[in-house]
Amino acid sequence: MTLGYATIDGTADFASGSGVMGENYKKFMGLTFSNVGMGTYLGEPDSATDDAVKNAVKQTILSGVNVIDTAINYRGQKAERSVGKAISELISDGKLSRQQIFVCTKNGYVTNDADQNLGLWDYVKEEFTSKGVIKQGDITSGYHCMTVPYLSDQLERSLKNLDMDCIDLMYLHNAVEGQIKDTPRPQFMENLYKVIEMYEEKRREGKIRFYGMATWECFRVPGDDPQHLSLQKVVSMAEQIAGSEHGFRFVQLPYNMYYDQALLKKYQDLNGKAVSFLECAQSLNVGIFTSVPFMQGRLLQPGSMPEFDDNSPPLRAVQFIRSTPGVLAPLVGQKSQRHVSENMAVMKIPPISEDEFLSLIKKLTS
Repeated sequence: MTLGYATIDGTADFASGSGVMGENYKKFMGLTFSNVGMGTYLGEPDSATDDAVKNAVKQTILSGVNVIDTAINYRGQKAERSVGKAISELISDGKLSRQQIFVCTKNGYVTNDADQNLGLWDYVKEEFTSKGVIKQGDITSGYHCMTVPYLSDQLERSLKNLDMDCIDLMYLHNAVEGQIKDTPRPQFMENLYKVIEMYEEKRREGKIRFYGMATWECFRVPGDDPQHLSLQKVVSMAEQIAGSEHGFRFVQLPYNMYYDQALLKKYQDLNGKAVSFLECAQSLNVGIFTSVPFMQGRLLQPGSMPEFDDNSPPLRAVQFIRSTPGVLAPLVGQKSQRHVSENMAVMKIPPISEDEFLSLIKKLTS
């Protein structure tokens, strides 16, 4: 088992020894993060993809990236296992220490284990319902469960899959999106409070360092939308439970040149003032990682993205996101050696300055 977690000194050492220019790292909560991270969402649940993802993670880390994102439901738990193997091999080879790498995963989705010859619902029956982990009515929207027994079970499985004793960041995965159609909002907020209590307990036990929410709609829609969630209310919950040293410090949400609501729409209420989500997050000391930088390839099609510099479409997409004030890093999904090389070329150039970014926004929105 790989012991430890990302530390202030470890992540700073990673940045200084990576050979990557210092402008491509950001500090948050004392830690040093690469301003690009790697995602592991897509791919078949087979051994060939296992190897591809493992090798892509290793290549990405050696390119200067120390943020790796996964989830227990990605490829039926096999994505987590590929990440764990990649990191343990780099550590064994003396090319990385656990203290240098920030590992994120997610729980909340109902998933099977692709390494077992069981369909989803047979697996759920054998592993969860027969053991009392999931009871009737716990699964909402046909795919989501956010009860404390289930999330605790999933955390233990994630630790085993990753072969680690501590996960740096655990996200509650698409909670509003997976729950709100079947759960009255007061009950949802009560359930969320219980989940935050559980995550704080896991922090005290040393099994996670931070927690947050990985989302799709809830932080990008207006206040009258049934899926809307107030970030300030969630942070207030964490403060009620654990005070100012609470662990709710990260949110993941879609953001790119098409999904620009987090930057341009003032859908969040912060002390009675309408603000954008990114402004709200910065005020509440919440770090933001972003998903779908290429919209699964659609933004890379000719004519889909404004040509504001001479970079290739993938680099231009990443440049826009990582240069946005309030964003720590976009999470780039990649499996092939060629795609990693193409995408990681962005680590050889600096991000756009804040003044240049604001000028670009004015140009794009005029």
